[in-house]
Amino acid sequence: MGGRRIKLIWDFRGPDSELTAVHHELHLKEYTLTSDGEEGETGRVIHSEFHSSAFLVVDEDDMISIRDKLLPHRGEYIST
Repeated sequence: MGGRRIKLIWDFRGPDSELTAVHHELHLKEYTLTSDGEEGETGRVIHSEFHSSAFLVVDEDDMISIRDKLLPHRGEYIST
C-alpha cells in the first residue's frame, strides 16, 4: 500500500448528471471488485443541479495504471 491517496474524478454535466454519476459509480465498484477482489472507496458528489461527479480513491503508487485504464477527467490528492 502506497503513501498518499488520490481521488480520481469523473465529471458529468446536464440535467441527467446525477443519474449518470450514480451509474458510473456502479461501474467503478465493479472495477474494484474484479481488479483486486474487494470493493474500493468510491462515491459521488452533487455539485449543483447540472453538475455531479463520481470518484474512485486509489493509492498514489497505483494511480498511473488505473488512470490509463479508466481515463478519469481529473484527480486530486486527499489530505490525511
